Amino acid sequence: MIRKHAPLAFALAGALALAACAPVRPMPPPERHPAYARAVSDLRAARFDLEHRAGDPAVRANEDVAITEIDRAINEARRAAYDDGRNPNARPPADSMPRAGRLRDADSLLRRAHEDIARAEDNPATRGLRNSVLGHIDAAIRATDQAMADVQMRR
Repeated sequence: MIRKHAPLAFALAGALALAACAPVRPMPPPERHPAYARAVSDLRAARFDLEHRAGDPAVRANEDVAITEIDRAINEARRAAYDDGRNPNARPPADSMPRAGRLRDADSLLRRAHEDIARAEDNPATRGLRNSVLGHIDAAIRATDQAMADVQMRR
């Protein structure tokens, strides 16, 4: 009976010996900018609020400026993610918050995205892109704030 299972036992022993000699892979480094993908999700949600929940025609020009700046921020943020070794296609959910009106919602999401992107960047090669993304987010915030001011002036 022992002879019958000997080849199996030798194969199992050989496999265990190979496994014991195999190099141990180090753990991958933690993601350097974990809030980054969440910021892009917030930007997408802000864009949705501005584009698909359109309001007063008097503020449409400011909304268009904000949408254009958000698109630029998303594109550059995805490029920076790729350059930094992160997944540019990650889509975590946007930050949840109580609904306060579409312009206020978009403004809050833009500010949260700014906070996430503004965190320290340890890769010098992507700092320029990060700063450019922040510039586009700031321009989108200014346009959204102007749209809110225009709505207030009409009341």
